[in-house]
Amino acid sequence: MTANAATETDGGIPESSSEHILLELDGATAIITLNRPEKLNAVTEEMSIALVEIAEWANDDDRVRVVILTGAGDRAFCAGSDIRQLDKYATPWDFRNRTDYCDALAELRKPIIVAVNGYAFGGGLETALTGDIRLAADTATFAAPEVKLGWIGGGGMSAFLAAAAGPSNAALMTMTGDAIDAATALRWGIVSEVLPKESLLARARELAATIALRPPIAVEHAKANLRAAANMPQAQAIRYERDLQTVAFATDDAREGREAFAQKRQGVFRRR
Repeated sequence: MTANAATETDGGIPESSSEHILLELDGATAIITLNRPEKLNAVTEEMSIALVEIAEWANDDDRVRVVILTGAGDRAFCAGSDIRQLDKYATPWDFRNRTDYCDALAELRKPIIVAVNGYAFGGGLETALTGDIRLAADTATFAAPEVKLGWIGGGGMSAFLAAAAGPSNAALMTMTGDAIDAATALRWGIVSEVLPKESLLARARELAATIALRPPIAVEHAKANLRAAANMPQAQAIRYERDLQTVAFATDDAREGREAFAQKRQGVFRRR
């Protein structure tokens, strides 16, 4: 945690420094909820700082094996940064170097499951795209509307969206700013599953529980490898994968996995 991070609760998890960011630890799953539904969960600077603090805690706490990220309310996952706060930056350089919640989430080593329960617009779409597995309610919509206001996304929009949906679909979204529905997001590969809204969080918890049972070092290596493979030539990516495989194979958890397989029992993994 950073020096200005919130104190921990009796349960050993940090108290969010923003009332608009909720944190729950359910077993090995940290559930982060954007909690400003009256403003479509638009992110303020205070919320951004809290997200950075929580991301740092989740990275460092061995109890956390999976993160779920969702939004409060019936309308929105996140409508991006609160536009009314953007004019407060004294200079463009201050704006460029602002605390960025997308950066913090993208740097999480633990897997992130995003449950998109409504609008995912602008920075909200970028926030969703930082996740590893994305689920959507059948009422969710997705957009990169910044171009309509005279700028573009700055939290990884182009890179993440092109990787998920392909360059042509990414161009369509970022150049028109128009929204797509959940069925289109599924067809384009932006999300893995579309569910009724009332089933969304339960499915996210189910996936998180499954992943939490897996050896955590291997899961984190899988995430690191996927991210690296997207940025390397194929031959280099394969060599990197082989190196990560070797490191994971040498862990106590991998030894436990082989013994559990031989003994036909569930492995008990301790991130060692």
